[in-house]
Amino acid sequence: MNKLFWYHMFFGGVYYTYTLFNRSDSKLYYYRAKNGWDNWFDAFNTGTDFMEWLAYPFVNYFFFNFEMTMFLFTWFGFIGFIYFYLFFKENLRFSLKIKGYDIITIILFLPNMHFWTASLGKGAVIFGGLGLLIYGLSQPGKRIPHLLIGAYVSYMVRPHILVAVLIGMAVGFILGKEKVPIYQKVLVSVIGLVFSIIMYDKILLYLGYDPNNFLESFEEESALNAHRLSYSAGSAVDMSNYNLPMKLFTFWFRPLFIDSPNILGIIVSIENVLYLYMFSRIINKDFIKYIKVAPAMVKMAGVVFISISISMTFIMSNLGIIIRQKSQIMYFMLFVIIAFLDWQKTNKLKKRALIYNRIVEEERRRREEFEVQSTKYDVPRGE
Repeated sequence: MNKLFWYHMFFGGVYYTYTLFNRSDSKLYYYRAKNGWDNWFDAFNTGTDFMEWLAYPFVNYFFFNFEMTMFLFTWFGFIGFIYFYLFFKENLRFSLKIKGYDIITIILFLPNMHFWTASLGKGAVIFGGLGLLIYGLSQPGKRIPHLLIGAYVSYMVRPHILVAVLIGMAVGFILGKEKVPIYQKVLVSVIGLVFSIIMYDKILLYLGYDPNNFLESFEEESALNAHRLSYSAGSAVDMSNYNLPMKLFTFWFRPLFIDSPNILGIIVSIENVLYLYMFSRIINKDFIKYIKVAPAMVKMAGVVFISISISMTFIMSNLGIIIRQKSQIMYFMLFVIIAFLDWQKTNKLKKRALIYNRIVEEERRRREEFEVQSTKYDVPRGE
């Protein structure tokens, strides 16, 4: 984790260097935190305003300059890696390896994950919030502070992400292999339904849709995205005519090398090859068996990943934005895959143990038979 800290801070420096030569939201957040609000509480709102609300006291009360604020938010992103690491470790039995390298170590050091979570921006804050939230959901009774802080931060940055996580947790809680009383499952279902109804209008407004006419506003937004693409170039990709599997493939695994516009795209392509390899490991008949008996946290991660992926494929059409957004949820997919591989290894060890026990039992039985037979032919000494 010490190495990971310095690795993440290095990417904070990389992103800071990037802001010196390119347009960046980080500069805008800092400028507005310093000059855009009359007082701290005026900035308190969900979305972009929340970034400025977080930065406001450090910029105006402690007089942080841009560089200091950047690395402060880089540290917020590192908090996410800490708690995702703890979440992985406490939910897996074995240290799984690829070509001799620990899988968890590999995914923790993926550069794209660090680049987009190492700056003054939503990526760092939402990743830190999700890490706290997921860690808290593992043992909600014992980790109430983690749960509340993580849920609060996740909601303030992206409300729909929090709703997806809570719905996923409810589904996992109901369908997980853990034995839970029926009344608790009903209670969780009712709470989830009420929460979804209460948050419906706010989330649709946050996403830019009309709560009173969702279908029409959704179609208008999709048509507008397609119209924008007709005038765009570079990393734009027109997904309006893609079917759902192709949209999901684009969101999860592109860019690949053939459509990588720059060095960053090539680096991301290497990561996407790893994602493809990991995803291929669950194209297995055993995966269906596993999902049926998987614990609540695995089912939660699967629901969160699929639901957010589907919703984002209808909103996004730019590979640059896709690269940035998917870094927030890929750990959910990776957790499901690694948990499945962990389960497979457990089953293999159980089968080996059964075979070993049978051999030991068979050997013990043979020895007993041999001893019984040998006593029949024992001749007393001296005769």
